[in-house]
Amino acid sequence: VQLVESGGGLVQPGGSLRLSCATSGFASDAVAMGWFRQAPGKGREGVACIGSSDGTIGGSTYYGDSVRGRFTISRDNEKNTVYLEMINLKPEDTAVYYCATDLEPGATCGVHYWGEGTLVTVSP
Repeated sequence: VQLVESGGGLVQPGGSLRLSCATSGFASDAVAMGWFRQAPGKGREGVACIGSSDGTIGGSTYYGDSVRGRFTISRDNEKNTVYLEMINLKPEDTAVYYCATDLEPGATCGVHYWGEGTLVTVSP
């Protein structure tokens, strides 16, 4: 199981970024996948979750209150990649962003497997 995040960087407030999580070793569309973040000196925060792409759940999406309406999680099943599109970024979005999964189907994002993270810095 491997998760590799990319796409982080320095962006001004109000700017946009798209993060990618390339997965290998499992079929990412068959499990729930999540994005989490950890800001300096703070605990881990759930950002977004996308459920497994089965007939019942259909890839339902869920967002943390602080990012709802600004962030969008999606997946490309052919590329085994999960994305996090972020718009209208704020300084408080500065954090290391991680994708994670517990390899379980359904709509709940677990954190058993992590990537190394990608740093997002929002600053003038």
